[in-house]
Amino acid sequence: MTALFENQVADRIATVTLCRAPVNALSEEWGEAFGALLDQLGARDDWTVLHLRSNQKVFAAGADLAQIDGWAGEARPGPRLALYIERLQAVFARLASLPQVTLAEIGGAALGGGLELALCCDLRIAANEAKLGLPEVGLGLIPGLGGTQRLTRLAGAGIASRLILGAEVLDGTAAKELGLVQWAVPRAAIAGEASQLARRVAALPPPALRVAKQLIAAAGASATTGYALERELGGALLETPEARERIAAFLQRSAKPAPTPSP
Repeated sequence: MTALFENQVADRIATVTLCRAPVNALSEEWGEAFGALLDQLGARDDWTVLHLRSNQKVFAAGADLAQIDGWAGEARPGPRLALYIERLQAVFARLASLPQVTLAEIGGAALGGGLELALCCDLRIAANEAKLGLPEVGLGLIPGLGGTQRLTRLAGAGIASRLILGAEVLDGTAAKELGLVQWAVPRAAIAGEASQLARRVAALPPPALRVAKQLIAAAGASATTGYALERELGGALLETPEARERIAAFLQRSAKPAPTPSP
């Protein structure tokens, strides 16, 4: 079987490269393999950032329409498609709930399920020339791998309605303006910029990153839950060696006298 992913861990960064030619179509087999990959990474404690990228011309073009079309001739294709959606939703939910920081490098098209995959990540950087959208209604379907929910929470109902109901496709620059991605850079620079970003985040204290990510996720839970967690989890961070060492180093640097200016 042709490999669907390439995976390596180095310098506290787990780099996962999508490599299912030609467009990284998301089949049921892809979902099973991605789940197994998350199992492998979950058994390791030597990484802080998951850097998700592609070695194809696109990031991911979405659902495997050839596989879906094959179900159309079945007696009850609706439940069969619902099962596919359920399985991939579960894998995407695992990605979204990872305690580590996740980064999607969108160098080419991220359409349909491909954008839904990227929306599961905490951080997204896109090439200015990339194409991003959830155009499923144009095929008589809907973005069912979490897109209606994650995009609405991320960008608001107005933007979600514009993109989903209008089947609109944006370039990376417009996607940044609407808040779908946090950075947009020229395609020639995206690999270097994404790697630099991954390294910068991976150098930060893992306990603080985990707690910060948990608190961001709790922001919509209730009016008080997030503040309570800030007190509880934020206070506990002072007991970690990472915080103690970094605070001590900061104070030591601050205590050094400023150099005397030359006459």
